[in-house]
Amino acid sequence: MSPKRNGFSLIEVMVSLVILVIGLIGIFNLHIMSKLGSFESFQQTQASYFANDIINRMRLNVSELGNYGSSTGTHYSGESLTKPTECSGVYRCSNTELRVWDIYEWQSSFIGDSEVDSDGSVGGLPSPEACIYVDSNEVVVVMTWKSVRKFNGSNQNYSDEVKSCDSSGASRRILEIETAIF
Repeated sequence: MSPKRNGFSLIEVMVSLVILVIGLIGIFNLHIMSKLGSFESFQQTQASYFANDIINRMRLNVSELGNYGSSTGTHYSGESLTKPTECSGVYRCSNTELRVWDIYEWQSSFIGDSEVDSDGSVGGLPSPEACIYVDSNEVVVVMTWKSVRKFNGSNQNYSDEVKSCDSSGASRRILEIETAIF
């Protein structure tokens, strides 16, 4: 008489557990990659907002357009940020004072000084650099920041403005907006 087999052997159970663990590791890695992609998308959205913010500020102060940047580029970062005198109440800002205030608020936003908690800045982009190029009515705003992932490309195919605005590095992300202001 041959014995009748019922149930699973220990080896079958172990093989199915190994397959299950491999599948769960794959799902876990997929979850991590989607979180990183979501965070990078958020940073890209922030950079786009900051670039459009300064462009809109320049549109409202066209008489000072050439002083927001230069044809060779004006570089902005978070270093040595000094708060200018506010124009409020009955005092009206001159166009020059408004430009200085616009640049201060814009820099404060993208470096995160406008969002703070007890430990310091919590908003903005990580290690941001920005450049504004103004040539007649043509304006180029370049934003670069440190990403959470390395980038396999280079900035060789980008414009000269991007190349001259601290855009090198394996983990630097770049946003360039070119527009005309009249």
